[in-house]
Amino acid sequence: MSDELSIRFVTRQDYERWLPLWDGYNAFYGRSGATALSPEITAMTWARFFDAYEPVHGLVAESGGELRGLTHYLFHRSTTAIEPTCYLQDLFTGEAARGKGVGRALINGVYEQLYDKVAERSGFVVYRKLL
Repeated sequence: MSDELSIRFVTRQDYERWLPLWDGYNAFYGRSGATALSPEITAMTWARFFDAYEPVHGLVAESGGELRGLTHYLFHRSTTAIEPTCYLQDLFTGEAARGKGVGRALINGVYEQLYDKVAERSGFVVYRKLL
């Protein structure tokens, strides 16, 4: 991939380019053919990215005008913490993008969303993460 990789939120205009990645992700986990997800589940998953009342978010990796990968994540309550927990649910890169840092960039993209949402802001522009 000679073009610079960008990680961004999925947009409504991305559907036709997102769908093959989503189908590839599901096929990787054995959800294709007779075991494929119903079209209603795919439609609901897509709709959730654009519903302000849903905690489901989608990021895509784009390079050269092509979507190279996707990740979906959500924040949920926990019985063991006060702050929400981030659950990275789906992570997939197209075959041509594998081994080129796309997955890592998508994970970092999710991590960047945590900064102002659940990390502790100390008054300085400093973010902390317990390891």
